[in-house]
Amino acid sequence: MADQARFADLAMPYMDALYSAALRMTRTPADAEDLVQETYLRAYRGFGGFKDGTNIKAWLYKILTNTFINSYRAKKRRPEETDLDDTEDFYLYRRLGGLEAAAAERTPETQVLESIPEPVVKEALESLPEQFRMAVLLADVEGFSYKEIAEIMDVPIGTVMSRLHRGRKQLQARLWNFAQERGLLPEPAAAGGS
Repeated sequence: MADQARFADLAMPYMDALYSAALRMTRTPADAEDLVQETYLRAYRGFGGFKDGTNIKAWLYKILTNTFINSYRAKKRRPEETDLDDTEDFYLYRRLGGLEAAAAERTPETQVLESIPEPVVKEALESLPEQFRMAVLLADVEGFSYKEIAEIMDVPIGTVMSRLHRGRKQLQARLWNFAQERGLLPEPAAAGGS
């Protein structure tokens, strides 16, 4: 009984965050609920192997991600089924260029990206290949570090960095094309100085 209480104390505070992540992965509320339920069931069963001092959030996300990937492979989901609905913390477009761009002042690129509607950003994100989409979601939406993403996805850090780079570049290209088509790009600055 002590393990049940300890598991509940440690793991249950992350349920809402896991549900939000599951919703982004599965794209439907019912599937997200099933994924979270399966994640908690697997986490509870494997709680004896959880090491004190490790990051329980990352551990739970690894279980969530692995459960999703296994389910995805089994079902061979079509990416066009639905879109991401839960966007309260969807600030991806502000971080497309990585942490360097997020820390920079408002650049012309930032101004363009801020003018792109969220549904367009979500559609562009959903159009990414699954391995890139997962890496971008975990980094830019969930805020995990490269090391944590590597542990969650069970791949080397170099693979995480490569997938993030390629995913962000593809996403950036899709959004930039949208901006060009809609005339959202700022006029180029005049050559020379003032």
